[in-house]
Amino acid sequence: MSQSLSDRCLALAGVFQSALLVREYAHNGRADSAERETLIRSLLITDPASTAEVYGGVEPLRRGLEGLIQRLGGGRGAAPEMETTRYAIALLHLAHKLQRRRDLMDILAEGITQAKHQAEYFSPAHENVIAALADLYQQTVSTLTPRIMVQGEAAVLGNPDNQNWIRALLLAGIRSAVLWEQSGGRRWQLLVRRKALLQAARSLLETTGTAV
Repeated sequence: MSQSLSDRCLALAGVFQSALLVREYAHNGRADSAERETLIRSLLITDPASTAEVYGGVEPLRRGLEGLIQRLGGGRGAAPEMETTRYAIALLHLAHKLQRRRDLMDILAEGITQAKHQAEYFSPAHENVIAALADLYQQTVSTLTPRIMVQGEAAVLGNPDNQNWIRALLLAGIRSAVLWEQSGGRRWQLLVRRKALLQAARSLLETTGTAV
C-alpha cells in the first residue's frame, strides 16, 4: 500500500471513529450500526490493496474525519470530544507498543483469521464474532500498559454485550493505529505536520460532500 498523507489521514480517522463509538457505547449502550460495522470489517480485511479498501472508501469514515479535523484544528472541545481524543491517543500509544511484541501479534493474527471464518458463517456484526474479537482484545492489548480506562454509565458498562462491543471497537482502533504507522505515520507528526494533516483531512472530508 502507498504511504501518502491521505492514507495516514484515513487511518487516523479510523482511530478517531473507533474512539468516538467507544464513548457512545460507554454512555448510551449503542452506536450507529453502519459505522460500527465499518470498523469491525476493517479488522477482517487483512490484505487490502489500499488504505481506503480497509474501510470501504472515505464516506464510512466521515465522522472520524470530522473528529480528527476538530482535534487538529486546535480547539479544546467539550468534554465528550476530549474523552474521544484521550481514547484515540491511548490507542496510538498501545498500537506502537503492541507491534514490538511478536508473541501478541501472532495471537492477533490467528484470532483475526478465526474471526474471519466466523464472520463468513454469521456476519461481521454477529454477537459471536463480536465476543471473539472482544476476547482477542483481552488476550493481547489488555495485557499492555497503561490499559485504556473507559468511562461511562455504570449500568451500561456492566452489560456483557456492551463490554464486548467496546472491546471489539477498541481492537478496531488498534487496527487503524497500526495502519497509521504502516502508512508512515508517527506521533510526532501530529505536532510537526499538523497543518498538512489538517488540510489532507479536510480534502478527504470534502469528497464525502460534507462542508468544512
